[in-house]
Amino acid sequence: MQAPPLTDDELDATFSALADPTRRAILARLAAGDATVNELAEPFALSLPAISKHLKVLERSGLISRGRRAQFRPCHLEPEVLDGAVDWIERNRRIWTERFDQLDRHLRALQEPTPSTEGPHSEGKQP
Repeated sequence: MQAPPLTDDELDATFSALADPTRRAILARLAAGDATVNELAEPFALSLPAISKHLKVLERSGLISRGRRAQFRPCHLEPEVLDGAVDWIERNRRIWTERFDQLDRHLRALQEPTPSTEGPHSEGKQP
């Protein structure tokens, strides 16, 4: 079952969140499984508050959620939101491809010689 398309605001939040390399790296890590803030912060030369800010952006965009397990709040990747962004990209890719194909056909048609541009011999006229 396919998720409903994302709204414009949801797409904006998703692409904005994905625009940052640190947030993309966090998402890549979460693709391997849930992780705590400390585990996510480990590979970065950033403070915990800075990582928390990144996580808040990801959470507001819907790309991650935070659960509660004892005293920990593990972060969890929400792939449905990524799927929505991929669906948008694919729909637009098809539209753009069709438009470029139409443009290509039009440009080729413009380059094909027409009877009036082939010269006087093309209509059976003698010099």
